[in-house]
Amino acid sequence: MDLLVTERLRLRHLTIQDAPFILELLNTPSWLTYIGDRGVRTLDDARNYMLHGPMSSYERHGFGLYRVALQDTDTPIGLCGLLQRETLDKPDIGFAFLPDHAGKGYGFESASAVLAHELAKPGLKAVAAIVTPTNQPSIRLIEKLGLRFQKRFRLINDSEELLLFEGPVP
Repeated sequence: MDLLVTERLRLRHLTIQDAPFILELLNTPSWLTYIGDRGVRTLDDARNYMLHGPMSSYERHGFGLYRVALQDTDTPIGLCGLLQRETLDKPDIGFAFLPDHAGKGYGFESASAVLAHELAKPGLKAVAAIVTPTNQPSIRLIEKLGLRFQKRFRLINDSEELLLFEGPVP
């Protein structure tokens, strides 16, 4: 069942049947470069990633990464949603798309819908975003969403420096 519908997209919770798509997405060059290798090499790995990541987050936090699909064909093209990290005091927006669907405005369309949906809930007034300094397309999207640069930092047990953006989102 769709959680959100936009002009071109449908967003819903991930299900175990999405394992082939997750396996593909998590092994794209952009995911591996900008998000990191999650060690997902098989369909079982993909199912495990979903169960202990996004699907667990739906239960624990009431939000997570959602499957983004083209509205007319229901073809999955990416993920978008909120994550709750131990090191951040507010949820952060995350997104990733298959290479053939990057740069077409789907990130902004899906992230805007997710933020409007999640920020309408009581108690959530602001979000964060973290990004590697070299990921210029994501930085532009984060800024377009209205988040502003706060500082450079590192996640716990991670040597990679990241940029932190935060902001109230209308």
